[in-house]
Amino acid sequence: MKIIEGYLNTPKGFRAAGAHIGIKKSKKDICLIASDVPAAVAGCFTKNIVKAAPVTWDMDIVASGGMTRGVLVNSGNANACTGTRGAEDNGEMAALFAETIGAEAREILVCSTGVIGVNLPMDVIRPGIKSTAVMLGYSSSSGRDAAEAIMTTDTFMKTVTVSIEVGGKTVTLSGMAKGSGMIHPNMATLLAFVTTDCAISASMLRRALTRAVDKTFNMISVDGDTSTNDTLLALANGMAENEPINNEGEDYFIFAEALCHVCRKLAIDIARDGEGASKLIEASVNGAKSVRDAEILAKGVVSSNLFKAAVFGADANWGRAMCAMGYSGGEFDPQNASVGFSSAAGRISLFEHGSPLVFDEALAKQILSEKEIKVEITLYEGSGAATAWGCDLTYDYVKINGDYRS
Repeated sequence: MKIIEGYLNTPKGFRAAGAHIGIKKSKKDICLIASDVPAAVAGCFTKNIVKAAPVTWDMDIVASGGMTRGVLVNSGNANACTGTRGAEDNGEMAALFAETIGAEAREILVCSTGVIGVNLPMDVIRPGIKSTAVMLGYSSSSGRDAAEAIMTTDTFMKTVTVSIEVGGKTVTLSGMAKGSGMIHPNMATLLAFVTTDCAISASMLRRALTRAVDKTFNMISVDGDTSTNDTLLALANGMAENEPINNEGEDYFIFAEALCHVCRKLAIDIARDGEGASKLIEASVNGAKSVRDAEILAKGVVSSNLFKAAVFGADANWGRAMCAMGYSGGEFDPQNASVGFSSAAGRISLFEHGSPLVFDEALAKQILSEKEIKVEITLYEGSGAATAWGCDLTYDYVKINGDYRS
């Protein structure tokens, strides 16, 4: 696998565009992705009972097994809790974009992100879709515009592109995501997209995506809130002309590994860019009774507001990590547990085989003052292992969300 420069329109046969059309005051707010040929699609969606209109639209299309020709994304408005009008507006957006590329409305997936409970400004969206569709292109600048257009409180674009060899053919996968707050996914995270020119069936694409999500997007947390709009979509148009992947052979596992890499990079970037965050937290659990227990325990640590606040203050309060594990729902024996912290400044053990250790507070503070902090937990009870990612909790998180609508 080779990491390369690129955007969602780097895989063969994909075009992209992004522009400001007036949903937001000044920043880009509409993104269009089009495939030159019908593409297989797989998706994962929020488990929140309150689902935005575009989520229910996309879920229905993915469940039907239909092919897709493109994705329309608007930022600045979530089109959630908007009743019948929200569903109608969503369908109209799909139809308008479909018309510009010679497709049917049901071949267009739609995603929205932003404020909940506000109707879409269709008077600016209608002409905006048409004017942006004219800009669809294969260039890097077009791909970059698309990545910028999906951002809300994000402080940087989240993109990744890789190439692999499948059956003697060069296959490209590219991903982009947005997400900074309202991040505690139970499927994926806010909005994320993957395009690939690999020839792979929808069922195998779905299998690979589900496995990747379980190890990546479902293992991050910023603030404990699961969005109404969480959507992850993967499109595969087959233009690399490799032998189609229809079962779990060597080609499938090469593709699945690359897809997992793309998802992991995007997920970690989202945790790193948590609203107001100054530090990335990585919690690794080894020696758990099962992989599932390890996943629950690791995510429990990065989800704890008390522990996140301690990391912000560079306070080596490892007891908060133990406490979070204790109420997380994962099974473990505290008398077997060991906890340590590490970063670019070094490593320190704090708790070993159920007993606290006397440690160098100054060194601990140095370790926790770095930008990336690792929490290392060993349980000695089995072979289960998992890693989760989160961020610290700062004053700025409250400031950002105290006036989000303005």
